[in-house]
Amino acid sequence: MYVVTGATGQLGRLVVEGLLAKVPASEVAVAVRSAGKAADLAERGVTVRVVDYDRPESLAGAFAAGDRVLLISGSEVGRRIPQHTAVIEAARAAGVALLAYTSAPGAATFRLADEHRATETAIRASGLPFSFLRNGWYTENYLGDAAGTVARGVVVGSAGDGRVASAPRQDYADAAVAVLLAEGDESGHTDTVYELSGDAAWSLPELAAELAEASGRPVVHREVTPAEHREVLVGAGLPVGFAEALVDVDAGIARGELAGTPGDLARLIGRPTRPLAESVRAALGA
Repeated sequence: MYVVTGATGQLGRLVVEGLLAKVPASEVAVAVRSAGKAADLAERGVTVRVVDYDRPESLAGAFAAGDRVLLISGSEVGRRIPQHTAVIEAARAAGVALLAYTSAPGAATFRLADEHRATETAIRASGLPFSFLRNGWYTENYLGDAAGTVARGVVVGSAGDGRVASAPRQDYADAAVAVLLAEGDESGHTDTVYELSGDAAWSLPELAAELAEASGRPVVHREVTPAEHREVLVGAGLPVGFAEALVDVDAGIARGELAGTPGDLARLIGRPTRPLAESVRAALGA
């Protein structure tokens, strides 16, 4: 059985759809907090297992011997280590065949990566066969409000000359599917670490130029100090803690921590990653 945790989230949904395109629904299971949010998957024949990372006892029946499991990292920053540890312990007790984990780039030293490193350590200590999918930045992180950015005419950031080798969620989801479906030790996906990123890195000024090109409207990049960046994000409605985390990521980008292009993602999915310009056009409906 192929089991996807966090399957009703943005990445999880794409992974499940990718699996269903290749294997019968009877071979796919999801571990989710809300059965209601996965009702459509249940109707298609997917096994739905209700779990709560904060209640380890709920994970007792989440996995079975031989399952190939994708642990999609939780979204509750600050609570992820105990939550992930509960999943790892349940997977170890069940004797799963593979535990794949969506981690952070190995070069990342910004705070959001801390819990990913701790989770990797726990997985290694469990003795389970593993695959670390060290996902780089999602292009959607910058294009979720592409139309609004164009309307404002400015891309604000504190990353300096730093570059981001991003890729869309679909590319990362396709990589996860490839790892889950590669059966057996001969697959080469057991006890592996993949540094996943887009084929080309870009800067915030280049993002602004792509938005301008696709929209036909002026969009410029405005570099601000970290303190100013924090205030912009808080003013846009982000919680203070999350705003500070994003500013910290920009500092990491300035250090080059999201610029790597080792090619692992393209190799896993068997095609080039989606270019920034194409993602921009899609986000703007152009």
